[in-house]
Amino acid sequence: MARVNVSGTMVDEKAASISVFDHGLLYGDGVFEGIRVYNRRIFKLGEHLDRMYDSAKAIFLTIPLQKEDFRAEIIRTCRENGITSGYLRVIVTRGVGDLSLNPFICTNQQYIIIAKEVDPLLGEKSIVSGVDVITSSVRRAGLMAIPVRAKTLNYLNSVLALAQALKLGRQEAILFSEGGYVTEGSGDNIFVIKNGTVITPPASAGALKGITRETVIALSRQGGYEVREENMTSYDLFTADEMFITGTLAEIVPVRSVDGQKIGGGEAGMHTKKIASMFRAFTSQERADY
Repeated sequence: MARVNVSGTMVDEKAASISVFDHGLLYGDGVFEGIRVYNRRIFKLGEHLDRMYDSAKAIFLTIPLQKEDFRAEIIRTCRENGITSGYLRVIVTRGVGDLSLNPFICTNQQYIIIAKEVDPLLGEKSIVSGVDVITSSVRRAGLMAIPVRAKTLNYLNSVLALAQALKLGRQEAILFSEGGYVTEGSGDNIFVIKNGTVITPPASAGALKGITRETVIALSRQGGYEVREENMTSYDLFTADEMFITGTLAEIVPVRSVDGQKIGGGEAGMHTKKIASMFRAFTSQERADY
């Protein structure tokens, strides 16, 4: 049984709780990060903390710990659970209010740290064999609707898109902006390869600047690839030579087909394999906390 860190107190997972009046529960009012642990190394912990604190600023949320203290609590939670290779979910909620929407009456902001050994999001086989995806009719929230670059607890948009894919027997969904541009998957970033060039939607299209995404961009450039961030439509997906998705828990997963249309040869292409190999090597070597 996992030991969960609830605002500095370690409790068994079955005893972990927050108030029913917490705005995180009532309104999805909070921020979170998903972080990987590889061989007792917390991957890109500094970058994840930076993004979480930026997300909190974007929604006027005060995190109840200084960044270095939060880092220490995350490491403590990993050690308490004996995590070798696994996943961390770090959550900060707005805290206890009442049934009002008013965020500024909330007190006792909570942080929760969960550390568990887990399988890759789409399964071990998906990393080799790839997945089939759909283009969802669910649109990513507009840039002026919510701060889409903030990683908040409000994920209904993604939940509905993924539900649509699963009902159709596919493993993931691609969401578009209201303007018709590719943004990202329900919980991962999108890359295509065309004529040896690696292309991914820009953050300005509504895509989260994923930590794995940024790592893949850097490694691809180091490996000699031209990398471009540019707007894409469904045309760019259907005509891609290769395609893959990236995410903290997904890692790097090839895409076999989009809406039944085979991508390339319908399997992981040589460039995708090379980039995935570079990523695996990097995660095994990067120096990190814990």
